[in-house]
Amino acid sequence: MKTSQGWRLGMKEMQILSAPRQRAQLKKPTWIIVLVSLVSLFLICAYVYPPQGSGACYVFSLNGCKGLSDWLPPAPARDLTDEELASHVVTNEILNTPPIVPENPKIAFMFLTPGALPFEKLWDRFFQGHEGKFSVYVHASKDKPVHFSRYFVNREIRSDKVVWGKISMVDAERRLLAYALKETDNQHFILLSDSCIPLRDFDYVYNYLMYTNISFVDCFEDPGPHGSGRYSDHMLPEVEKKDFRKGAQWFTMKRQHALAVMADSLYYRKFKDYCRPNMEGNRNCYSDEHYLPTFFHLLDPNGISNWSVTHVDWSEGKWHPKSYVRKDITFELMRNITSISENVHVTSDARKEVQISPCLWNGNQRPCYLFARKFLPETLDNLLQLYLNYTSI
Repeated sequence: MKTSQGWRLGMKEMQILSAPRQRAQLKKPTWIIVLVSLVSLFLICAYVYPPQGSGACYVFSLNGCKGLSDWLPPAPARDLTDEELASHVVTNEILNTPPIVPENPKIAFMFLTPGALPFEKLWDRFFQGHEGKFSVYVHASKDKPVHFSRYFVNREIRSDKVVWGKISMVDAERRLLAYALKETDNQHFILLSDSCIPLRDFDYVYNYLMYTNISFVDCFEDPGPHGSGRYSDHMLPEVEKKDFRKGAQWFTMKRQHALAVMADSLYYRKFKDYCRPNMEGNRNCYSDEHYLPTFFHLLDPNGISNWSVTHVDWSEGKWHPKSYVRKDITFELMRNITSISENVHVTSDARKEVQISPCLWNGNQRPCYLFARKFLPETLDNLLQLYLNYTSI
């Protein structure tokens, strides 16, 4: 009994002695909960209102840093619309079909001009001695040109009115491609304007284009008002804003890509309807600057160069590139243009971000440009005098 009573007494004393210790232990979980709550609140605030510093970005912001986003599972792929699915099937079939290389592959030179071609004499010198390796096509939207070179005689195609900035410019490009594709020997297609000149001799241009498997289509992402600011939600679901691209219209294109462009109706229609001057919200969109870059970014982004082989000078910061006059034409100018080996894009937002990338030809850095514009007719004589010198640099 004493033992039992002693046990009970011991237990009772232990309970009395241990009571304050239990009350002290109850406080720890409370402080832990409070601490976790404060930390959680801090992290939530940091996520909703992320810090602007690049270092802190990688800790707190998913939107500002790609590193953390890689931890998340990818978003489920959007189901393609029926038209989109059909377009992708046709395009993939064209691109995956091995090209049939003819015995005498040619380059199609496609001139888009309102009328006269002031540099015919220069192009005549460029073409001389290379008959059978090229074809010429002329789309004269206003006046039938009078030709000075035998290479241009009777090379006009059926043409229509072209208005700068409107879909009629793209229509003219597609019309030139359609006529040039009729000749099966044509394997590469070059779009040129009436103010374009050759920077290299024919053999250099021919080898540059024929011995690579990409098309030289300009394409980059511009988040500014003259890039993504021209996008319309009416292009959804096939064209999302994140895929909207910009680039110069002057391209060179391999035959498979030319066929893909001619087969397209879905994306062409999107740009015809929803990319034009004087749109809602007092916005302007120019389809010749956005249709092909966006089309190839969506359907074959690795098949294009993302830069154009036609040089223009935008250094004056105007709506149009610099126009070269007679006094500008020197050997130094032509040497400077032909030695450029990096491509430059500048965004139109407040940051004016300068994007520089090397011009790669089959993986090796090479000079970027084969042609140049915008040259006024008065420069012809100086260009003819310097032609042999600057094309052999």
